[in-house]
Amino acid sequence: MKKIFMLSISSKILPGSPEIVNKYANTEYAVGINKSMITRAGWKESDFTGLINIDISDADIVLTTEPLPIDVVKQLKQKSVVIGSLDPYWNKDITRVLSDRCITSFALDLIVRSTKAQYMDVVSSQANLAGYRAIIEAVSKLNRSLPLMITTAGTLPSAKVLVIGAGVAGLQAIATAKRLGANVYAFDVRSSAKEQVESLGAKFIEISNQQQYGVYANEVNETYKIAQKEALQKILPDIDIVVTTAQIPGKQSPIILTKDLLYLMKHDAVVVDITAKHGGNCEVLPTDDPIILRFDNILNNVPKSASMLYAKNVFNFIKYVEPFLNDNLDDTDDEIIKSTLLTYNGKVIHKLFTDIY
Repeated sequence: MKKIFMLSISSKILPGSPEIVNKYANTEYAVGINKSMITRAGWKESDFTGLINIDISDADIVLTTEPLPIDVVKQLKQKSVVIGSLDPYWNKDITRVLSDRCITSFALDLIVRSTKAQYMDVVSSQANLAGYRAIIEAVSKLNRSLPLMITTAGTLPSAKVLVIGAGVAGLQAIATAKRLGANVYAFDVRSSAKEQVESLGAKFIEISNQQQYGVYANEVNETYKIAQKEALQKILPDIDIVVTTAQIPGKQSPIILTKDLLYLMKHDAVVVDITAKHGGNCEVLPTDDPIILRFDNILNNVPKSASMLYAKNVFNFIKYVEPFLNDNLDDTDDEIIKSTLLTYNGKVIHKLFTDIY
């Protein structure tokens, strides 16, 4: 019987839930969790049945929601398996230790975007929830209502929300704001996002000479940045809530809302930046005018829901990857394995990182 240890270091999110732990037990896995993590994620110990005491140094598989500290990696037995969000762009030292200890590691935050992989896609499931929570956080700080209200005492106009970035998180933020009755605007560097934005009932802000950019990374030129800033200068004075979601794999988040743009906003407007972990999309102001909420991990505010989604993704991945673990993974042609396999057999094997190490 293989032993699984579920671990969360600073995050409140667990790679397991009561439902999923039971499923592991039914597939002949023994599961252990640090019990303090259970309450941190919002459950009671009694919600979990079938757990056993496992020392992390004796685990065959370690599941994690975040990169493991080096001192933890050094406790793992050689040739064990680590699965989770390992953020290898920003944790090169940890990746080296995983490799040196001959630990097979799968970075689920690198998983290929495909129909086949969608049931294991922790990035999409977590981003979806992050977009929802960003709107909830903003509304909790906003000093006015969101929907249009027509009453005998008068009419309250609907609030205006701007979402910057129409990826998974951005689209969910749009959908949530629309359900709450706001007028929603959005823009994205990809012109193809227009159809998705408008399908949710929001208005897509087009930039002059907008091109079909890919990920918001190296491709955005200075001409586009100037046009983007001009568009923001026109709309920001009327906006009540801004949600920023733009991130670049392996790089600092692009600064989109500079101080001069923020000072154009209403003094009581709310900005929610969910990209602060890698610098953020907003510059920092000396005052709360407008109100800026910066989150390294906004999902810590909804840990139970985040854990439920993450746990299901990881369970699906383990079911998928298990038949491959007895094979030689050096030469695999499987796109899901190739996109996530970070270290194997004493070396860094992922194509994005082999030149770095």
